Amino acid sequence: MKRLLFVLCVLCLATTGAMAQKERVKNQPYADLKWFHLGFHVGLHAQDLLLTHSGVTTNGETWFAEIPSYSPGFSVGVIGDLYLNPYFNLRLVPTIHFGDKKFIFREQSTGEEFTTNTRSTYLSFPLDVKYTALRLNNYRPYLIGGVYGSFDLGRKKDNPILLKGADFGLEFGIGCDIYLPFFKLCPELKFCFGLVDLLEKDRSSLNDRDLIKYTDALSKATSRMVVLTFNFE
Repeated sequence: MKRLLFVLCVLCLATTGAMAQKERVKNQPYADLKWFHLGFHVGLHAQDLLLTHSGVTTNGETWFAEIPSYSPGFSVGVIGDLYLNPYFNLRLVPTIHFGDKKFIFREQSTGEEFTTNTRSTYLSFPLDVKYTALRLNNYRPYLIGGVYGSFDLGRKKDNPILLKGADFGLEFGIGCDIYLPFFKLCPELKFCFGLVDLLEKDRSSLNDRDLIKYTDALSKATSRMVVLTFNFE
């Protein structure tokens, strides 16, 4: 009960402080009323895959794979924003993501390891709905969510693990519009979840046939990505 009272007191004080905040001069008071505007964004991302193992034994060996760490990549894109009403906007954000993924394979009985990298250059086309809260002086937080389609422009067919060239998925995130005198700066954090099995199982073009065991070790791979961007609008 004491903890509950303490939490209630903290919430009351925070609410009182927010209500007591002084009204300040607003930068760009009519920026959100434009029916359409453009912008761009730059940022960082981390690519990941959700791997499902097949348990298949090839030449007496059973391999398991993991992606042990995230490798930060670079993202850049443009923003097209369509005004729907005071709280909702529709956004198309074509983006290029430059990054890679590191695989570590371990053989079940011997503990032998094999490491490989897969570089990816994704051209992504997210279509999102943006829900924005009430503006408080020069700050306005928002939620965003939608769907995306992406294409891998950097595939190399001789890689031990080959991923398909097209993906589709869902994304959601949070951000905050910061109104500066000449533009809006919007830090945004998004989470992307692929719905397509990206593992290319047909490796008939693979030159080194000994590498096929690493593809056989997996039955499915779906994409995951975390993206931190800074929007300029």
